[in-house]
Amino acid sequence: MKLAHRSDEDILAIANPIMDNLMAGSTEINHSKHTRDFTDRLKAIVSEAYLQKVCQRYQAEWGYFADREFVAIFRRPESVAIVWKQYCSKQAGEFVAELVLLEQNGRYLVDHAMVY
Repeated sequence: MKLAHRSDEDILAIANPIMDNLMAGSTEINHSKHTRDFTDRLKAIVSEAYLQKVCQRYQAEWGYFADREFVAIFRRPESVAIVWKQYCSKQAGEFVAELVLLEQNGRYLVDHAMVY
């Protein structure tokens, strides 16, 4: 069954562990962990130097990623975009965490991710 045709619960069961690992890799500034589930397209964008620069900047300003609350899933023909409300340890207020997930060769992969 195509990812976009799955229930919210099924999609979140796939996406949450991927997002948890991605965020843990970001917190640790561990490139191989952070990019483990990335498409080749996204791996080409997120170099080790780029990840280090981005993580050091957001950790100094926002702290570390804290709780995350599901908001919505947007279904596309070949992918899904998942949006969460994200909290951080040093900043009051709410951020947006998003992840675009697709299926390639039997694996679920991240083609875009961002917190803002």
